[in-house]
Amino acid sequence: MSTNATISEPQGLGRKHKIVSQEEWIAARRELLEREKEAVRLRDRLSAARRALPWVKVDKIYLFDGPSGKVSLADLFAGRKQLAIYHFMFGPDWKEGCPSCSFVSDHFGGTLPHLAARDVSMAAVSRAPFAKLAAFKQRMGWNFNWVSSASSDFNFDYHVSFSDEELAEGEVDYNYTRQEFPSTEAPGLSVFYKDDDGSIYHTYSTFGRGVEAVMNTYSILDMVPKGRNEDELDFPMAWVRYHDKYGTNEFADADKPYWPENATGSTAGCGCD
Repeated sequence: MSTNATISEPQGLGRKHKIVSQEEWIAARRELLEREKEAVRLRDRLSAARRALPWVKVDKIYLFDGPSGKVSLADLFAGRKQLAIYHFMFGPDWKEGCPSCSFVSDHFGGTLPHLAARDVSMAAVSRAPFAKLAAFKQRMGWNFNWVSSASSDFNFDYHVSFSDEELAEGEVDYNYTRQEFPSTEAPGLSVFYKDDDGSIYHTYSTFGRGVEAVMNTYSILDMVPKGRNEDELDFPMAWVRYHDKYGTNEFADADKPYWPENATGSTAGCGCD
């Protein structure tokens, strides 16, 4: 192989890359590796800072509808000390759950026994009636616990559901700032801890792109030459389908309540920053 770099356009990438010798590639890869290690060390420091955040005691009683009737927030811990809740966008009148949240939730199943081994339970919470959640869960083949918060203020208190009055004001409280949002429901992930005396504490929440931490599909896409390949889409996750709908032109149900017609750019659907 020649040591002189040439310019070639790999098929299907739409951009030009250098084609180099193995020695030049190794040198470039080592340089990138140092940056990757720096990012890993930064991630470790951020994770430590996240765990060091102060906690807020949850004094309010939240009840959810589950497969056996009413369950409390404490019940969702399932005998463990730590609980991660995914705020799944599924409004009371929606026909189906949000496709982007479904994409996120496809990543949960295999992690459940490993999380349980580290004293962590996981559940999803949505405002849709439990019967809708159960039917959609069966269709998608999911095995995580999914309960309805239709009879409580849980979603509103954790700023992942918004009333018509809030939306009419033009901005809502989401991701720790006031901002426009195109839907009554928003994605997020919240973490709780239950002490020996039964006290429950809210320790962390993340929203918008923060939920990408649990989406290893994106981690793999970030490694391949085309990357996420979302730059030319109406919004970043416009390519996502329910996993039983790939190969069709069907994005979701015709009403698309999570993707209003006037919503474009990074805030459309779940693709918020």
